Amino acid sequence: MDVSRRSFISLVVAGPVLRALSGRQLASAATPAASPVGDVVGKITVGYQGWFACTGDGAPINGWWHWSQDWSQAPSPSNNAIKAWPDMREYSKGYQTAYSNLNNGQPATLFSSYDQQTVDTHFLWMQQNGCDTAALQRFNPTGGEGPTRDAMATKVRTAAEGHGRKFYIMYDVSGWTNMQSEIKTDWTNKMSALTSSSAYAKQNGKPVVCIWGFGFNDDNHPFTAAACLDVINWFKGQGCYVIGGVPREWRTGVGGSRAGFLDTYHAFNMISPWMVGAISTAADSDSVYQNINVPDQADCNANGIDYQPCVLPGDVSARQRTHGDFMWRQFYNMVRVGAQGIYISMYDEYNEGNQIAKTAENAGMVPAGSGLWALDEDGTACSSDYYLRLTADGGRMLKQQIALTPTRPTSPT
Repeated sequence: MDVSRRSFISLVVAGPVLRALSGRQLASAATPAASPVGDVVGKITVGYQGWFACTGDGAPINGWWHWSQDWSQAPSPSNNAIKAWPDMREYSKGYQTAYSNLNNGQPATLFSSYDQQTVDTHFLWMQQNGCDTAALQRFNPTGGEGPTRDAMATKVRTAAEGHGRKFYIMYDVSGWTNMQSEIKTDWTNKMSALTSSSAYAKQNGKPVVCIWGFGFNDDNHPFTAAACLDVINWFKGQGCYVIGGVPREWRTGVGGSRAGFLDTYHAFNMISPWMVGAISTAADSDSVYQNINVPDQADCNANGIDYQPCVLPGDVSARQRTHGDFMWRQFYNMVRVGAQGIYISMYDEYNEGNQIAKTAENAGMVPAGSGLWALDEDGTACSSDYYLRLTADGGRMLKQQIALTPTRPTSPT
């Protein structure tokens, strides 16, 4: 099983508090950001897992991939790997689980990402809700998951082309022992072929690649600064625009970041610090804005690097969402700091409960006895597409199509 980002332990936010200048003042006082609007600069990018499978769907992995702890057995309350239940009404096919029926009497079925209709449905929702670009997550493809991941890349290409969306490969190097050589081989032999697609994301005329996991201070990311720099420079040598999914303390080299990586981080064309696990309230977002985002943006501007901070809807199971107020505060803070783009963490991450894809609206749409919360968990009714609609408004604010506002303009229903 993949080493998930959710296993990364949140550490204490550190760094100087810059109270004298606002983010916009700092941004205007520094060197202009490196890049004009493209497929990631000035755009909303969503992290796309595409990693759910079901027994009987034809996927090479042949199991309940990421739906259950034991993939050989159907998901159930005692064999569960998710924190939220998807709204299944728009999928043409569902696979029967071992959960009880939904509270509304419907069977408890789940989708497979391996079905092209599933991916097409997800990209249709992106098209309808202002999600410009999808970052397809790609973990170590050399093991048993490789053939299924290879197939998913092709399915994402088809869906992106069909719905006018862009996509790029986002390598997650967590637990990838031979990453330094194998990531180059994978790009050369397989993934670089995708750049011929009209839907493959370009920035500054270059195909976009993201590498998530360099510099994290844990056992799953043991790579040296030199090895990481070698990989970054190799991809740049292939003509790529390279994004770094980095620890939130990347600039200071403390807490979640290994020391001595600043030169490595500065080699990226765009920096996207990870925020899942770091914040859970609007007040947390304000603190991170002041202590991290403002100086991050100034550093990126000074070094000619684009800045793509994370925005997350919040974990449904931890009841963090406050019917959109938590997510909207992040949109507000990231736009006012002057970010070049925004990365949504994530699109279909039902495992962490941080998905914006359509989710059960109320208790009637979750399996009886499952213990899972729906989007109305705080007593406010929310339509299943609410966080997609909120993302659309966040994108409009980023693109200055609506005014900067701390008040979310979208009603939950």
